Amino acid sequence: MNLDNLHARLVDRLDTTNTIRAAFTDHPRHRFIPDLVWPSARGLPLYRTANLARWAAYVYDDDAVVIQANDGGSGSSNIATSSSLAPQLMADMIAAARVEPGMRVLEIGTGTGWNAAILASLVGPTGHVTSLEIDPDVAAHARSRLSGTGVRVITGTTAPDADAYDSVIATCAVRHVPESWTASLTSPGVAVLPWAPYDYDGPTPVVALSHTLQGDFLCDASIMRDRTQRLPRDTFAGTAQEMEQVSGFPVGSRELVDRSLLTRLTLATPGLRIEEGRRPWDGDSAPVIALSTADSWVHLWPDGTTTGAGPRDLGKELGEAYVELDAAGWPELTEFTLEVSPDRRTHTIRAGALGPWEHSLR
Repeated sequence: MNLDNLHARLVDRLDTTNTIRAAFTDHPRHRFIPDLVWPSARGLPLYRTANLARWAAYVYDDDAVVIQANDGGSGSSNIATSSSLAPQLMADMIAAARVEPGMRVLEIGTGTGWNAAILASLVGPTGHVTSLEIDPDVAAHARSRLSGTGVRVITGTTAPDADAYDSVIATCAVRHVPESWTASLTSPGVAVLPWAPYDYDGPTPVVALSHTLQGDFLCDASIMRDRTQRLPRDTFAGTAQEMEQVSGFPVGSRELVDRSLLTRLTLATPGLRIEEGRRPWDGDSAPVIALSTADSWVHLWPDGTTTGAGPRDLGKELGEAYVELDAAGWPELTEFTLEVSPDRRTHTIRAGALGPWEHSLR
């Protein structure tokens, strides 16, 4: 099996510039992925030596590759805690960061080291890449694979205070944008990072922030959280609660999912948590949208019916947001902007003339 050929095909599939594509060509993905990977949320890990064909198929798919589960420990399910991002997402984030020769780049979350190696090719011998990795074992693996690239791998969460950076790229999502990530960002530098509207789970759309902490969203994503910002999951408000409200919604849950509307609805409904689930007893596995606050909840069903309870009518609140966005023609995610307050606690979302919607840290 020729892994270099598989890498060449992956690079050919990238929708990016020739310069970025050449940097990907310099560093075949399989040279950075460890022998042990976790291709599914349940079941055993996959060893390269046990099944090279399956390992290679996983590595050279167009998706993320999980290289660690459960922080390196065990569990009833394989919760991804370190990975190699999807190649197209990597290319898009690198393009948004405007990485050029001679630049100083800070990466948050080294992972396999593959992204850092590509950044090193782009900044060239006159530039410099510093990469932070919180997990010592993951950092040691990346450091060995990055030998000869000039990348400085730091085990920890903070770069040296004296350093300044022309660009910052984070491969983990944050609810609270750390000051250490942007304080050393030069003007007109850009910090490209996945932003998490919720304290846990949920979408993590990628945004490009200027040194003034304002910027546009680039694309949708679902990326694991920064370990320093993990919070325990709240109990769903509707657990063991009787339904008290029945009403209707403009569309059913399946349409919201099929049209990829949930992230935009999430951004436009601060203080309201939206999750997607499935009805296991339903033959077609129809999606169900669950909404909750601390004391109210609602389920949106495939036929547009909502059922819930609590002092707030969450179905009505979501419906109002849907109508507002629908009347505006559903602005693309790239038309949404994020502004982070100086104290990093309030995140203001706008979409053209729509908004502002303020997401505040609890």
